[in-house]
Amino acid sequence: MTTHLALLRGINVSGHNTIKMEALKAALEGIGFQNVQTYIQSGNVFVDTPEEQPAKVGFLIKQEIFKVFGHEVPVVVIGKEDLEACFRNNPFLKATQVDTKKLYVAFISTSLRSDSINDLKMSQVKPDEAHIDGSRIYIKYAVGAGKTRLEQKYIEKKLNVTATIRNWNTVSQLLEMDKERELKKEINKDK
Repeated sequence: MTTHLALLRGINVSGHNTIKMEALKAALEGIGFQNVQTYIQSGNVFVDTPEEQPAKVGFLIKQEIFKVFGHEVPVVVIGKEDLEACFRNNPFLKATQVDTKKLYVAFISTSLRSDSINDLKMSQVKPDEAHIDGSRIYIKYAVGAGKTRLEQKYIEKKLNVTATIRNWNTVSQLLEMDKERELKKEINKDK
């Protein structure tokens, strides 16, 4: 079994694309995903499946959400390695006085070239900062996520990708959940 983390974009925001996490969990279990676990209402879902390809998992989830809930929801699926890489590779964590409340990660549907940063035209979003690492963009907002041009729609338009953004607290909590899930699997395997 492979564990995947599905990051759904644009659900339960301002009353749009409302999906209860219990109903989402039941729908995904209904199509064969195992050990389905959600985190907060914004659409972070761990699933276990024999399918190893994140894109196929994302397609199945997106298809089921449309079938059951009638919502067209972009889904970015990442693996354990991607989640762990967030902590190893975030350049903004290296600063001594970092305000983690201003740190975000944009998860992208495809791997980006290192020179894709030029396509973001960072001079238009200063003083916000960004760093590209594969299929992630690390973001450091100068003021906050609510007062920036460097948001999901801007990223998608400039890079022609699907993106979903999570704050650093959510990313940290998701990594902790993944560690707990792995520990439970080890304990259950030994029984």
